[in-house]
Amino acid sequence: MPLAPIDKVFSGSIPKMYQALMVPLIFEPYAADMADRVAEISPSRVLEIACGTGVVTRALDEALDDDATIVATDLNAAMIEEARSQGTRREVEWRTADAMTLPFPDASFDCVVCQFGAMFFPGKAHAFAEARRVLSPGGVYLFNVWDRIEDNDFAHVIAQALAKMFPKDPPRFMERTPHGYHDAAVIRRDLAGGGFPEADIETLAARSVARTAIDPAIAYCQGTPWRSEIEARGSLEEATQASARAIESRFGAGPVDGKIQAHVVMVKR
Repeated sequence: MPLAPIDKVFSGSIPKMYQALMVPLIFEPYAADMADRVAEISPSRVLEIACGTGVVTRALDEALDDDATIVATDLNAAMIEEARSQGTRREVEWRTADAMTLPFPDASFDCVVCQFGAMFFPGKAHAFAEARRVLSPGGVYLFNVWDRIEDNDFAHVIAQALAKMFPKDPPRFMERTPHGYHDAAVIRRDLAGGGFPEADIETLAARSVARTAIDPAIAYCQGTPWRSEIEARGSLEEATQASARAIESRFGAGPVDGKIQAHVVMVKR
């Protein structure tokens, strides 16, 4: 399913809501895992692509040796500014950059990291080739992508609730993009097209926990590009409340605890 123009737009109030709500809900467990994997490599210069509001950047800052340098990039300047405002222990070089045309010389980094960004690349093989280009020989590219939406409880329940609310034209952002790149065979094909013939892919499940049913409803409906799709069809508040009721029906009023699942991919140049 091709990306829609709004899929890559994280602006307005979305960056702050994303950081406050989505990051603790689903991104922090995988950020810690990613940082641990990078630390095992002991890189000296790390590039992060699609850093968002910096959850992995901050985890890398804590996990890596003090002399390691981190360059963190994202396509959306508003996300970079939110990431910068969170602060880091070491000085991080923050840059707005497109994964399709990375503004760095060949062989600039010994590790490239991307958490839940590859799904947004309009040309996956080309973006992977760009990551390979900026890696030094023997360097590691480590990224993760969400598994299918059916294996991610809150996203799936909310998608079903929104489909009932807007049956003629359901908002499909979450199925189309965040959970639209989960087929390991397709990922391997695109990696091979980008110059990585061998790939290690591990499926990793975790838990998503919130205080009440309304918290994930607000996070997903208002803190992601789903928001723009909902607002184009009707009331954001009504959609949020319908999503909260669906979560409460499935998981209780709170605390609520749902499964999340992703693929972790490692390749070497």
